[in-house]
Amino acid sequence: MKTTFLILFIVWGIPSNFFRSKFRKIVYQTDDWKINIKPVFYKELKALFSNIYPENKFYIKLRNQYRIYLTVYLLLFIIYLIV
Repeated sequence: MKTTFLILFIVWGIPSNFFRSKFRKIVYQTDDWKINIKPVFYKELKALFSNIYPENKFYIKLRNQYRIYLTVYLLLFIIYLIV
């Protein structure tokens, strides 16, 4: 059972870099690749849980997809802890 969850975490974690990179580039309004390695979290968390760019439809769409992705990741982790 633990092997199954390990495989699920690895497979579900693959798109993590893609989502986070695109999301951070929108939030910090840059195309610089270094934004992916900088430990800046406040604005990113604010953008994830609120609406910092209400006129940007792409941001809203990506934010909602990223929220769903992270929710599934959290559910997988909770199920792993329970089982």
